[in-house]
Amino acid sequence: MNVISDSATMLRRNFRHTTRNPLTLFNAMIMPIVLMFLMVYVLGDAFSVGVNYADYATPGLILTTICYGISPTAIAVNSDMTTGFINRLRVMQVSRAAVLNAHVIVTMLRSLVAIVFVTGVAFLMGFRPSASFAEWLGVIGIVVLAVLAIGWLTVAFGLAAKTPESAGMAAVPLMLLPFLSSAFVPAGKMGPGARQFAEYQPFTSIIETLRGLLTGAPSAGSAIRAVAWCVGLALIGYLWARASFKKRA
Repeated sequence: MNVISDSATMLRRNFRHTTRNPLTLFNAMIMPIVLMFLMVYVLGDAFSVGVNYADYATPGLILTTICYGISPTAIAVNSDMTTGFINRLRVMQVSRAAVLNAHVIVTMLRSLVAIVFVTGVAFLMGFRPSASFAEWLGVIGIVVLAVLAIGWLTVAFGLAAKTPESAGMAAVPLMLLPFLSSAFVPAGKMGPGARQFAEYQPFTSIIETLRGLLTGAPSAGSAIRAVAWCVGLALIGYLWARASFKKRA
């Protein structure tokens, strides 16, 4: 119970930081919206995907929205370690693990708000999903798992970095992965090397699962791979973060 109450306290602290710096949420929304405009209205006709391009691109933009919102988390986690905040907790009866839990929860909530906003803009640009109620629940479940996995990886990156500046740069590889997946163009249309990487990297499975659910044609195999990737990445991020935290705290 102490961890839960301490996590709630740290969560309120992080919420205050977010409200004082709304750019962290704004930045998570504006770039995916710009990409949506670019892909749908500028480059969409250049890609032959067999369906309305807004329907094709939106699942990838959902994942892109998550990735563009993680840099502030990595910086905040590293700042807690380097500015002495964690050291102050040593003389208090506060669970230091609650700090990590709060960062992950705030990242999830911030990402979900951004995703709702970006999806709303996608509807204005022609996104027309045909998912049933059960399939929408599946979409929500996959998105939550993906945010959880990426959130723990981001916390681990923030703890591993030496400075807040380098922590922000450590999140860049996750921001680039959607562009090396089937988010905006089918993997089969990519060149050798890029095609194989796109087919087997985790984000492609997650995006294809979301795409199948939103178009009313879910694939059990894709869903199983997506869940396995999310759980595996979340576990790796969690264990890495805990190990780095114990080493530095």
